[in-house]
Amino acid sequence: MSEEKKTIAKEKLFSAKNKRLLSDPIGKSNPITVQVLGVCSVLAVTVQLKASLVLAIAVVAVMGLGNVIISLLRHGIPPRIRIIVQLTVVASLVILVDQVLEAFVYDVSRQLSVFVGLIITNCIIMGRLEAFALNNKVWPSFLDGIGNAAGYGSILLLVAAVRELFGSGSLMGYQIVPNAFYEFGYVDNGLMILPPMALITVGIMIWVHRSRDKELVDVS
Repeated sequence: MSEEKKTIAKEKLFSAKNKRLLSDPIGKSNPITVQVLGVCSVLAVTVQLKASLVLAIAVVAVMGLGNVIISLLRHGIPPRIRIIVQLTVVASLVILVDQVLEAFVYDVSRQLSVFVGLIITNCIIMGRLEAFALNNKVWPSFLDGIGNAAGYGSILLLVAAVRELFGSGSLMGYQIVPNAFYEFGYVDNGLMILPPMALITVGIMIWVHRSRDKELVDVS
């Protein structure tokens, strides 16, 4: 392949449209703050940043690979069983990810417990498989999967950071709030580690996001 053809191919791979597939879900089309999808896991696992990071990476892996597989199979999937096929693909990937987590980060795997398995029914993943991967080529489908997973993961990590910092005074298990603060009377906010505060934190983030973008279309 000549240098000119390589350049053209590279430009097509990283065209403005493809770049938006990565950037939009992290920003103005975030699946949580705009579409209010995948909120359940955000409320459940964001007590600690470490667990949230592992879950975010797991979702990126499942969503990216899932979109690629469905895109490759899209012409051979009978319409009547497409949901079953999608669930089978996602379930297989989740089982694989769960086994990897148990092998390399067993303590976090135990902490996440059923929430890794619930990736199978994550409405963000199933929604992108149905709405995008089933109708688009492999590369755009991969970017769409990674972008939406990153958008989901960014909110997951932000909520976890806020809750762990103010609820436990630490991040990733390491103490952040100096002991001197506690000596002067500072007390960790125990409410932050309760599920209702996760909902309130997400609600504030949704409000901030939508108030900053006046042209945001509410598709929830």
